[in-house]
Amino acid sequence: MSSREYWEERYGSAQRVWSGKPNPQLVATVVDLPAGTALDVGSGEGADAIWLASRGWKVTGVDVSQAALDRAAEHASDAGVQVTWRQADVTTWEPAPAQFDLVSAQYVHLPAPVREALHRRLAAAVRPGGALLIVGHHPADLDTPVRRPPLRHLLHSAEEIATVLDPSAWDITTSAVKRQITQDGQEITLTDAVLRAVRRPAEPRSTGVDRP
Repeated sequence: MSSREYWEERYGSAQRVWSGKPNPQLVATVVDLPAGTALDVGSGEGADAIWLASRGWKVTGVDVSQAALDRAAEHASDAGVQVTWRQADVTTWEPAPAQFDLVSAQYVHLPAPVREALHRRLAAAVRPGGALLIVGHHPADLDTPVRRPPLRHLLHSAEEIATVLDPSAWDITTSAVKRQITQDGQEITLTDAVLRAVRRPAEPRSTGVDRP
């Protein structure tokens, strides 16, 4: 599921894969933040990146699938916004350090060792004072009838994600957020694992000189 071939086929075989609406946890997190630079990891058809750009953010959207990025670029053009799109395998790609005011990864599910390495690289890309937002499907979702591969090792809690962050350098909030969807006419409660973390500004270095 993490291979480029899988996602190229998935996006290439359907007119639209996702709803076209921004993810609700992104909206809840960002709605009151001042616009800055943002990195959207696993940007898919571009809904999150386009929503951010429409609110004044300077956005880079990264995805493994060129088919998804081509579709996202069309949607951005239709919406009249500018987004920088980049094709990359996020399991190995390394963004520049301390470059973004917001780094968002929504439902990027990978085996734990690969996931943890990715999250460390994403955390390093956040500027002091900037925010890291990671949202995934909580393991509780395996007990629902929603169509999802029954792969427990790809799901995680927010607390599991938080272990890659240094608590002395970050203000960390973890939560399990319930939301409702409708599938085949049936109301289903899903649980999102949500990590929100703000990198603390670096403390000024002491010069060793006494000042009056």
